[in-house]
Amino acid sequence: MPAADPPHPAADRLDLADVLAALGHPVRLEIVRRLASGEEACCGEVVPDLPRSSVTHHLRTLRESGVIRRRPQGRRLYLALRRDDLELRFPGLLELVLACRSRPLDSECDEQPL
Repeated sequence: MPAADPPHPAADRLDLADVLAALGHPVRLEIVRRLASGEEACCGEVVPDLPRSSVTHHLRTLRESGVIRRRPQGRRLYLALRRDDLELRFPGLLELVLACRSRPLDSECDEQPL
């Protein structure tokens, strides 16, 4: 019998430090941006081309912090941004994070540090 999928944290249990830590990594932030439409997407559509172990780590971090919800269906894994839960718990945070400009993962940064 396969192991049960660990539960997603309830909206009222989301922790700001955990959410910010999850969003603070460029790969995880890119995954969140790709899910920003609010539609559920297959894992392969939103995860950058990375080794499987890295993908597993980043998705687990996002799920455990409460940023995304994942739903396995057969051999596919569907992901969705928990926009409503994040907005309920931390109003405006997700919009602020998504509005911030960041450099793409494969480019050099031309901007000077603050």
